[in-house]
Amino acid sequence: MTDPTLSADAFLDRLAAELPAAALRPVTPAYLEEPRGRFAGQARAVLAPGSVDEVSAVLRAANAARVPVVPYGGGTGLVGGQVMPQGPAPVILSLERMTRIRAVDPVGGILVAEAGAVLQTVQEAASDAGMLFPLTLASQGSCRIGGTLATNAGGVNVLRYGNARDLCLGLEAVLADGAIWHGLKRLRKDNTGYDLKNLLIGSEGTLGVITAAALRLFPRPRAEAAAVFAVRDPRAALDLLALARAQVGEAISAFELISRQGLEFLSETLPDRRQPFDVPPDWCVLVDVGFTGAGDPQQALAELFEAGLARGLTSDGRIASSDRQRGELWAMRESIPEANKRIGSISSHDVSLPLDVLPDFIEAGAQTVARLGPFRVNCFGHLGDGNLHYNVFPPPGRTKAEFAGQGADIQRTIHDLVHSFDGSFSAEHGVGRLKVADLERYGDPARLAAMRAIKTALDPRGILNPGAVLRGI
Repeated sequence: MTDPTLSADAFLDRLAAELPAAALRPVTPAYLEEPRGRFAGQARAVLAPGSVDEVSAVLRAANAARVPVVPYGGGTGLVGGQVMPQGPAPVILSLERMTRIRAVDPVGGILVAEAGAVLQTVQEAASDAGMLFPLTLASQGSCRIGGTLATNAGGVNVLRYGNARDLCLGLEAVLADGAIWHGLKRLRKDNTGYDLKNLLIGSEGTLGVITAAALRLFPRPRAEAAAVFAVRDPRAALDLLALARAQVGEAISAFELISRQGLEFLSETLPDRRQPFDVPPDWCVLVDVGFTGAGDPQQALAELFEAGLARGLTSDGRIASSDRQRGELWAMRESIPEANKRIGSISSHDVSLPLDVLPDFIEAGAQTVARLGPFRVNCFGHLGDGNLHYNVFPPPGRTKAEFAGQGADIQRTIHDLVHSFDGSFSAEHGVGRLKVADLERYGDPARLAAMRAIKTALDPRGILNPGAVLRGI
């Protein structure tokens, strides 16, 4: 193997001559941090190419010199996929200069964006064309399209529109050796062999660097409304979801489960955030509905509440009567992660489960955590697609620092429980570096062997985001 130090020096000299000055960025702390502070990165250099050809030049040179490359989008990932704390100092390849919206086609329902385009910018470009790009995340003001696809991000609208994977028709990407894959076909049907697009989506920058994407657009709902309904328990919430599907059909955009603990955390840390109930119920659901054609969403929600009340599923509710009130309901839901952060979790879990066992998991989880100690659990999330954020907190008056030594044991216990229910320890945040051991513990051996074979085939020198997803590759 070539000496990595010497080859890296030659590599940087070569790229300094090939790339424009704007592509050479200083190594600042922002590129070496991640939101939860669990990893501290390192970097030999930060390169911000402005075109797919410049990305190709970087990877071609890095592959020849065996220099590791960490693709970098908005830096909002929560599992450490955007930082490399160990091994030879990598080059950080930032997509921040590749931000163009290349095309918008309202008739075909397609928008082509470069990987560095911020998600909110893509949403606004779609809106300007009278269309909707439905991927909605808390970090949408800073996360970038390339990163959302590389992690197959979910968000609150998966129930109706699907994950990032479902919203992408084609990709432009650069492989480890610098080869450019021109896959920006705007086709709904393309049955011509292996699906490289879906292989790269969710690969977290370990198989190639996404540089542009053809994204699906949808008609904007003509009328929208939201409501919060108190429900008896998670099983009743699931029954109400089935009832909503029967009455409202595909117009349901989101169906979020919220616990009393989450509302109490809001009262404790964000008292100015308006809440719909004077006395928080044990469980409630936030339902969002949007009609593109005829129909009154507020009336649909009122009928859903009445039907749920008649079946003993709902006991109280608030239906937003204006866009402002709808916004307040969503602000409440979207503030729960911030409240969690202020309380300070001992262990946080992003899990998914089959819908039919989800209430059983919640009950079993409460019993399991109670055996571990006098902890508080804030269980909330996207009930419609089975994705729960299941977070464990210290008792009132105590801090997470007092229980720091128990975090790993709690996480292992919860993930073991999720696995016993045939669920996933990572629903929408990916594996990154944080959950590599979990993938090894819970992953199917045949699948893991196939993943390693794919990684070796597409990146034989192991330069792309080494240590993310798969250990030592």
